[in-house]
Amino acid sequence: MQNIAFILLRRLRAPLIVLICVYSISMLGFVLIPGMDDQGQPWDMDFFHAFYFVSFMGSTIGFGEIPYPFTDGQRMWATVTIYSSVVAWLFAIGSMLAIVQDPAFRTLHRRNRFRRSISRLSTPFYLICGYGETSSLLIRALSEAGIRSVVIESNQERLNALELEDYPIPVPGLCADVSLPEILILGGIKHKNCIGCVALTDRDPINLKVALSSKLLNPSLKVIARAETEDAELNIASFGTDEIINPFATFAGRLALALHSPSMFVLFEWMTGVPNEPLCKPLYPPHGTWILCGYGRFGKAVHEKLRAEGVSATIIEEKPEMTEAPQGTVVGRGTEASTLLEANIGEAVGIVAGTDDDSNNLSIVMTARELNPSLFIVARKNSRANAAIFQAAKANLTMQRGSVIAHKIFALITTPLLAEFLRLAIKENNAWAEALIKRVSAIADDVAPQIWTVNINDKDAPAFNRALASGSQPCIKELYVHPRYREKSLPIFPLLLKRKDSEILLPDETTPLAQDDQLLLCGQHDIRSQMEWVLNNDEVFHYIHTGEERAQGWLWQKFVAKKANRNK
Repeated sequence: MQNIAFILLRRLRAPLIVLICVYSISMLGFVLIPGMDDQGQPWDMDFFHAFYFVSFMGSTIGFGEIPYPFTDGQRMWATVTIYSSVVAWLFAIGSMLAIVQDPAFRTLHRRNRFRRSISRLSTPFYLICGYGETSSLLIRALSEAGIRSVVIESNQERLNALELEDYPIPVPGLCADVSLPEILILGGIKHKNCIGCVALTDRDPINLKVALSSKLLNPSLKVIARAETEDAELNIASFGTDEIINPFATFAGRLALALHSPSMFVLFEWMTGVPNEPLCKPLYPPHGTWILCGYGRFGKAVHEKLRAEGVSATIIEEKPEMTEAPQGTVVGRGTEASTLLEANIGEAVGIVAGTDDDSNNLSIVMTARELNPSLFIVARKNSRANAAIFQAAKANLTMQRGSVIAHKIFALITTPLLAEFLRLAIKENNAWAEALIKRVSAIADDVAPQIWTVNINDKDAPAFNRALASGSQPCIKELYVHPRYREKSLPIFPLLLKRKDSEILLPDETTPLAQDDQLLLCGQHDIRSQMEWVLNNDEVFHYIHTGEERAQGWLWQKFVAKKANRNK
């Protein structure tokens, strides 16, 4: 990066030369013009006194004539010097203000400040490329989980919104073209504390370039990218990107899940919730004929999933030739009653308002409800700013791209083992999911539960690891026994046990633990800290495992030993 001081001095070269010349000529004049001391004798000013006088005169401080009153010649020269120095300073100050306001210089200054903030980061962070509704939701969730983020965004207005947010952890941001490799390097892609890169711009080619550059610049980095088309998804996956999120396919999959397994849908929503998010209520989408308004990327994804579930759908599309809509498509927007009646809305059981315009989607919802009040309504929300009116519309299910992506990425980042659990859970039936929902409800307190992973090793569970090394056989339940009352348990239960190459879904609490086990746990928020006491403290573990309280500290041990001897 270029040095700001060097750039500033180079741009101020002419004003500085003018100032130096004015000061030099002024000082030389005072040295050469003869003066008179207080005795009436001739006196010549030296360079020190000349520099001192010109300095306070040029800055308009005006201490007076020194060290003796000036002669007429000196006063005439002082008058010339006053005007010369004022003009020179006006020129210099004006040039400096122009440089400070210059967009190129301000960009350079912001980049240098950003570079310094990145170099001072001493904790792990994720590089977020692109800032919008999705990034805002994700960064807030990460901040509340204690994970730092760094943002690069090409739109200054969006970056201004970032600076106005009150995130729990400060988020450095830079306005720059994130597709350039040097910008990624500036953002910390090679920093020792960078643990991942998330490409969340609204353009698939840029997300592709970010994912590719990240893998080349730092192959060990976890890279997550957003892709809104199948071609982009396949392209990004071709070079080993860790996770690719297609919001339309993800939401369509969730809707299909709600159709054939409503409890499993609720379970997925709860498991991938962000901190302090209210729990969603169970949904029961009806089977029958649906109406799908809009056959763009979202509409195609929903139509494919509905067809896979054996659900028929009548499509309404304004430009069927452009979107390659299938035969039988009703031409129109779906906002008019005539179009909906042509689609036979009276016989439909559900409708999906899936256009890319929020006003049209809301109009579809209102018109459809008037024509068929019993409809199950799914609405697509394109802008988070319209959340209030979508809430007032009271759709049964609302899809917002940003929320779908943010939830999934947050789950992948904070608990990688959760993806394994969801992969196994989807194979279970609806009754299994309903039973698990009841267990979660019993501890959740109406907000999304906290999901986290515990590794039985010296880092996460040193007390358990040492006990296993010494021959003890603790079980899973002992992980979340109350540290003060061993007959009670903390509001926590296991979701998944991963041991080497085997995985056990909802393991029994009496299952013995082994070294290097990985456990996915579900519990109340703010309860994890009590569990950490059990994991880290040998004396607490001994009490949990045996029921015997051992003395802690040298003085207390001496007291207990002395008391035991007396009892003998």
